[in-house]
Formats: sequence, C-alpha cells, structure tokens
Amino acid sequence: MKKTAVQKTTRAVAAKRAATIDRKTAETAIALRLTIEGTGQYKISTGIRFFDHMLELFTRHGGFDLELNCKGDLDVDQHHTVEDVGIALGEAFERALGDKRGILRAGYFLMTMDETLGLAAVDLSGRTASVVKTKVKTRLVGDLQAELVEDFFEGFARGAKANVHLKTVYGRSNHHKVEALFKAFARALRFACSRDQQLKEMLPSTKGLL
Repeated sequence: MKKTAVQKTTRAVAAKRAATIDRKTAETAIALRLTIEGTGQYKISTGIRFFDHMLELFTRHGGFDLELNCKGDLDVDQHHTVEDVGIALGEAFERALGDKRGILRAGYFLMTMDETLGLAAVDLSGRTASVVKTKVKTRLVGDLQAELVEDFFEGFARGAKANVHLKTVYGRSNHHKVEALFKAFARALRFACSRDQQLKEMLPSTKGLL
C-alpha cells in the first residue's frame, strides 16, 4: 500500500533522535534539550558569553538543535559551569543515540579558521578518553578561562562515554584556535552520529555492546 505524505512525515519525525537532560548539583542547575537531526537552531545561556558563542557554532556546524540553560556558581569560578555543561551535553548524546545500532560511530574533521587549523577525532566507543591540545597561550579567550576548554571536552567524553581527541595543528589567534576546535568537533560528531544505510541495524562493534 502506498504511504501518504502524512505517514512519511510522521515516520521522519519519529526517527529523530532527541534527549532532555535536567542536571542539578550544589554548583550548577542545567536544563538541556538536544535533537540530533536538527537544523542548527539554538537557544543557549550559560552566563559566559564566549562559551555560549562556541556552543552556538557547535550546534550550527553539527546540524543539531540545542536548548541549554545553565545557572552556575560563577561567583566562585567558571569551572563548574563549563565542566558540567560538557557532562550534560555528552549525556544527552549518549541518551539520544540509544543502543547506537546503525551509526557510523567514529568521525574526524580538519577545520580551517583563517590562519588556524584545528583537528578533531571522535569515537562513540562506550569508553571514556579525552586528549585536548589547544595551544592557547592566554588566560582568557573573550570572557572564558582558556584552560577550561579542556575541561569541557573531558566532561563531554565522560557524559557521552566517548573518545574525544582535539588538537590545534597551528595558528596565531587564540580565538581562532578555540573556534576551530569547536567547529571541527561538531562536524566530526555529526559524522559519528550519522546513520549508515549499509550498517542499518548492525552494532558497530565486535563486542556486542557499546
């Protein structure tokens, strides 16, 4: 029997992978809504404007939809906010991907940002590892404490149970170094999350579990 346009639309909507995370600790309160098959739409507020900007371009370049609100103890430090957002975002991807059947699982991307070149490689392996080399040489990039870029990606790796490797290959501008990494990460993750028609229901692992 021929499927109607409404049936096709319903199936497409049902196929979208999404997750909602509400994470509260003594240090942060995070409300997050992620859709993997999005259109790059975002509504993000963390209280750190440069961090918001990086998450916005991550969303746009990944083709995700992301609503994120974080109220953190910024009067103490930025660390709790940045790390906890990374954990919550990773948990959202882990939850939205379900059993991970049919996904490509791994992805990598080289991203230029004017004079800077950033590299990202991601494996949604079920194991946590993070290596981040930003080559940023200033304490602040915008209003973000530069050392916390590593904490964000480490938090994401923990939440998503993923391997996350990022490296600034070369560059001059510290702003560009961080931006190139977020963009490269978004595109590598987009590929890793993508469904493969050839794999379909196959789990991309010989272990039988991810």
